[in-house]
Amino acid sequence: MDRPLELALEFLEAYSGYEARDSAGPDSFDESDLRQANRGGARISAAEIAAILERRGEIEGALRKIRPATSLADTASAIPWLPLTRLFDAFSDIRGVGFSKMTKALHPKRPALIPMLDSVVQTYLTSDDPGTRSSGSFGERATALVRSYKQDLDRNQPVLHEIQEELASREYRLTEVRILDLLIWSISAA
Repeated sequence: MDRPLELALEFLEAYSGYEARDSAGPDSFDESDLRQANRGGARISAAEIAAILERRGEIEGALRKIRPATSLADTASAIPWLPLTRLFDAFSDIRGVGFSKMTKALHPKRPALIPMLDSVVQTYLTSDDPGTRSSGSFGERATALVRSYKQDLDRNQPVLHEIQEELASREYRLTEVRILDLLIWSISAA
């Protein structure tokens, strides 16, 4: 990719309001988290919010099993894949809620671990890795996408870290996971 820093900066300048999100806390999950996801474009309906909040206890229990500082940049063995799958499974079978809405709501809770698996990112991940189209539970399919995302993150770690430092010098505090999201969007929009 040519000019990754410039692409990230262009994206941030156009959509900086989404990056200034405030979360209710790393282990809590409530309506404010879903409303914030909506401000970022998730389009979660009132009925979907109610259905998700019925699972609040399950979601918060799963979040507590994943340290807030856990990063997808960590070694694969350091990532709590099973608790992550359980967290994703807490959203299964909620009518109208797929990977995009779920991860837009969860990303601020674990920003260094959970990418936003919207349709653009899913298309990018599945085009190169047929294994991401696996069968299994909702959580297993989402985790397969995150594992594929990790491979891309690992391949690009030095560049992502460099971009992260450059963005920080400009007062943008983003995880490498979010930076990769921005770059995937930028190349997909081109």
